[in-house]
Amino acid sequence: MPKVSIVVPCYNVATYLQECLDSVIAQELKDIEIICVDDGSTDNTLEILNEYAKRDTRVKVITKPNAGYGNSMNMGMDAATGEYIGIVESDDWVEPTMFSDLYDTAKKFDADIVKSDYYEFATKDGGMQVYIQTPTDPWFYNKVISAYTTEDIYHFRMNTWTGIYKTSMIRLFDIRHNETPGASYQDNGFWFKTISLANSVVYVDKAYYHYRQDNPNSSINSKGKVFCMCDEYKFIREFVEANPDIKNAHLETFLAKQYYNYFYTYKRVANEHKIAFLERFSQEFNESFEKGEFTECMLPPAEMSILTRIMADPVKFYYDDMIWSLNDDYRRMSDEFATITTEMEKYHEQH
Repeated sequence: MPKVSIVVPCYNVATYLQECLDSVIAQELKDIEIICVDDGSTDNTLEILNEYAKRDTRVKVITKPNAGYGNSMNMGMDAATGEYIGIVESDDWVEPTMFSDLYDTAKKFDADIVKSDYYEFATKDGGMQVYIQTPTDPWFYNKVISAYTTEDIYHFRMNTWTGIYKTSMIRLFDIRHNETPGASYQDNGFWFKTISLANSVVYVDKAYYHYRQDNPNSSINSKGKVFCMCDEYKFIREFVEANPDIKNAHLETFLAKQYYNYFYTYKRVANEHKIAFLERFSQEFNESFEKGEFTECMLPPAEMSILTRIMADPVKFYYDDMIWSLNDDYRRMSDEFATITTEMEKYHEQH
């Protein structure tokens, strides 16, 4: 049994794949297996994977027709034989001590999940890196917490690839990714399920994972997948409804996360789709309100005001928001124009 099975889902990532695989193969923890799942790539991704598999017996390649990120992750996790499972996205890369440090921490605390901090980076602008913390407070680092004892855990960043997960926990609860087409937010459901069900979670105060921001094919850069977030929260809602203890303890937290992610999606989708998305947004939260599922304290007052306006009239909210945005752009451009005019006048006075 390997100590860690690392699942690498792949779809048309030939540009970035070698950097990713080199970083995984170079791990100081040698007792690993690297499960690469090719989701019907049409570039030379599969050719690169097969070449690495020839060079390193720890690399295992699974090929299949295109079925989306969730399907790839489920197949990779099903194939895992390690004590723990890790995830590395195929356009990202990791530090050489990542899995050795996470595994040692997992054994020290007998943890179901160990997570770390991470970096965001974008190579197109010269390798910019921004350090991101996962917890909201340093107090939460390097100790065992869980959703059963620490509600704040739901407010940490919603990523899955900074950690390792005890395989026996994944199998016991049959934790799956949502298998919707493409690669749009299917890690949200996996995150919510694992955080809700784990008895012991440890956050490490060190960054190992480098998360790419400038892959044009990444879901974070897609504005056309209008209702994918809604599909994912339907998947999470079904999980919550099937687990009464979790529903009773964390339903308002679920709804708060749903609000924040829906509003984030509203800001990202193309303008021609915003009204349709807001109408769906409004409908779902009105249904929750009619069931008496949330209270005024579910969100901060400013956010609750926004939600109330969306629920009351999503079309009016859209036009009000567009007018506010245009006015804000106008004020910013006016300030920039005034600054440039002043600088130009100073230049003419000096010359």
